[in-house]
Amino acid sequence: MPVLLFDIDGTLVRSGGSGKTAMDVALHSAFGIAEIKDEVSYSGRTDSAIARDLLRVHGIPVNLENERKLTSLYLELLPKALAEGDGHICPGIEEILLDARNSPSVLLALLTGNVREGARKKLSHFGIWDYFAAGGGFGDNHYERDDVAHSALKEIAGHRKPHLHGEEIWVIGDTPLDVKCARAIGANVVAVATGWHDYDELAACAPDAVFEDMTQAQELVQKWLL
Repeated sequence: MPVLLFDIDGTLVRSGGSGKTAMDVALHSAFGIAEIKDEVSYSGRTDSAIARDLLRVHGIPVNLENERKLTSLYLELLPKALAEGDGHICPGIEEILLDARNSPSVLLALLTGNVREGARKKLSHFGIWDYFAAGGGFGDNHYERDDVAHSALKEIAGHRKPHLHGEEIWVIGDTPLDVKCARAIGANVVAVATGWHDYDELAACAPDAVFEDMTQAQELVQKWLL
């Protein structure tokens, strides 16, 4: 049974910057930061790591209490940011999800840096959260994507599939960190250039397949569905 572990931002959906907008407003509201410094990378990283680095860059004490305060307010603000944004589901994704859900041979799950509740809010906004009932790995308690990948395997194995083999697992993501974390768990990886990294940059990371978008992945999708 192929296990498909999808990243969210830049892979399943483009949120139109809604996540960053909500985080910036949360930083201002929670800690009174008037000028948000654009020094923290979001691409491929976990919400926990982003929150930690935002605190550090803005001179706010970096501790678990402040990380949770920032993340909690971010989650409150996220639905409004999504509603006001111009996000969309990435090309080819809806068709793949529908085909995979209708196939008894495929298990859909997530491998994302989003905290679980943020993932739910984002994917519910776009109407695709229910495809991922198997859960997966999330960024609630991890600063590194490799750790998220390992937690995804544990959640899937504990609830749906106790004996996983690396060759069955496919990570689908849009950043070099998605490729890296897939290799950390011995998984196959598809890189898709619908996020913040172009085709050539992703190809240089040596994924098993790379596409401009998932409409080009029909042959691989049919292999998954067999």
